[in-house]
Amino acid sequence: MTSDNSETRHLIRGLGLIAAVSVIIGNVIGTGVFLKARVMTCNVGDPNWVIAAWIAAGLLSLAGALTYAELTAMKPQAGGPYVFMRDAFGKIWGFLFGWTQLLIIRTGSQAAVAVVFAIALNDYLGGGLRHVLIETSIFGIPWTVTSLELVAIMVIAIFTTLNCLSVSVSGYIATVLTGVKIGLVIFVGLGAFLWVTGGSFDHFTMSSAGGACEGVADSVRFGSAEYTFFAGFAAAMLGALWGYDGWDNLSFVAGEVKNPGRNLPIAIIGSVLLIIVLYVIAQVAYFYVLDPVAVASVSETGSVGMAVVSRFFGGDPLTFATGVAIAIFTMGLMLSSLGTLHTSILSNSRIPYAMAEDGVMFKLFSKLSVNGVPVNAVIFQGIWATVLALSGSFDTLTDYVIFASWIFYAMITMSIFVFRKREPNTERPYRAWGYPVVPVIFLLVTGWLLVNTLMTSPVQSMIGIGFILLGLPVYFFLTAGNKKDGEAK
Repeated sequence: MTSDNSETRHLIRGLGLIAAVSVIIGNVIGTGVFLKARVMTCNVGDPNWVIAAWIAAGLLSLAGALTYAELTAMKPQAGGPYVFMRDAFGKIWGFLFGWTQLLIIRTGSQAAVAVVFAIALNDYLGGGLRHVLIETSIFGIPWTVTSLELVAIMVIAIFTTLNCLSVSVSGYIATVLTGVKIGLVIFVGLGAFLWVTGGSFDHFTMSSAGGACEGVADSVRFGSAEYTFFAGFAAAMLGALWGYDGWDNLSFVAGEVKNPGRNLPIAIIGSVLLIIVLYVIAQVAYFYVLDPVAVASVSETGSVGMAVVSRFFGGDPLTFATGVAIAIFTMGLMLSSLGTLHTSILSNSRIPYAMAEDGVMFKLFSKLSVNGVPVNAVIFQGIWATVLALSGSFDTLTDYVIFASWIFYAMITMSIFVFRKREPNTERPYRAWGYPVVPVIFLLVTGWLLVNTLMTSPVQSMIGIGFILLGLPVYFFLTAGNKKDGEAK
C-alpha cells in the first residue's frame, strides 16, 4: 500500500529540451516586439539606431544568459535565481528577491498580459465586449470594473487551473503556444516583403523628426530641446529589454528539467540567440514598410505590427485578403498573450515553493500534489494576479519595479564570482563562455542603465526600492518562529 503523504513527493523532471526552450521563448515573445518600435523610434530618431538598440539589448540579455546558464546548470533547483541569491548573499536577500517577484514583478505582468488579451478580444469583436460593471471611488481614488477585467480574471483562472496539472502537460501547452508566437513574428516579417507594395529600404536613411510620439517624455524624445542621444539610447534600450524580459524564466523551473546539465545551458543560450534574430527581422520589416515618421506617429495604444499588417495585399481592410491578414495577426497576438501568461504562471509559482521549503514563506506553499506540482503556490499566485487585475494599477506598479528588478539581475550575475571563489570544486556541467569578461560587461552596462534610470526617473526608482524594503518586516515576521524553534533546540 503506497503512501499519499505529500511530504514524500518531489518535483518531477518532466520538461524536455523543446519544452525548456518553449518556457523561455513563450515568456519572452509577447507584445513588446509589436509595440516598442514606436517609442524606441521616438527615443533615437533613426531606424538603424532602433535596430542597434534591439541588438545591444539582445547581446546584454545573452551576456546575462551565459552567466545564468552556468549558475542554473550548477544549481538546477526550483526557484533558480532565488537559490542563487540565497546561497551567495544569504536568506534575507533571497527572500527580498522572491518577495518582489511574487508581490509585483511576475504577478503584475500576469495581470497586465491577461488584460491585454481582453482588450485585444474586445477590439476584434468591434468594441462590444466592454461594459462598466462597477464605478465608484475608494478613499477618493476612482475605481472602475468592466467586463474586460472579468475576461482577464477568467483567463487567469483557466491557466492557473492548467498549471495545476502535471508539469509535462504544462510543457506541451507552452510548446504549442510558443509555436504560435514564432509563427506570428515570421508572418509579419515575411509578409512585409511578400505582400506589401511600396515598401522601401530608403526609409532607413530617414529620421522620425515630425512624428507624433504620443506620451514620450521630452527628455528622451528625439528633436526636443531637452534631448541628449545617450539618454534617448538608454531609454530605447530599456524598451528593448522589456521586450527581452523573461530570458531568465527557465531558471525558475530548473528542478523540473530533464538532463539539466545538458538541456539548461542549450535552452537558455539557444533561445536568446533565436529571439535576437526574430526581433531584428521584425524591425527590418517594420521600417521597410513604414518610414520613421509613420512608425513614430502610431497611436500610443496602437501596434506597429498591426500598422504593418494593415498594409498587406493593398492595405484595404475591407478586402478579403487584407481582412484575413488582420484577423490572423489579431488572433495570433491574443494567443501570444496567453502563451506569456501560461509560462509566467508555470515558472513563477516555483519561487514561493522554494521559499517555503527554506522556511521563509508560508509552509502550505511547499505542499505538492500527487503530480508533483506546488498547487497551493500556483493558486495563491493566480489569486494575487486577479487582485492586481481588478485594481487596475498593475502597469504603474510594474513601472515602479523595473529599476528594482535590474538591481537583482546585477546581484544574481555577481553571484557567479562568489561561487567561483567559494565553491571552486562544485561540478559545473557548463562554464560561462567569456568568463570573467562577459559577466563584467553585463554588470557595467546594467550599472549604466541603473544610473541613467535613477537620474531620469528618480521617483519611480526610489518607489521601486521601497517595494523591496517592504519585504523586510515580512521576512522577520515569517522567520520569527524559525528562530524560536532554533533556540528551543
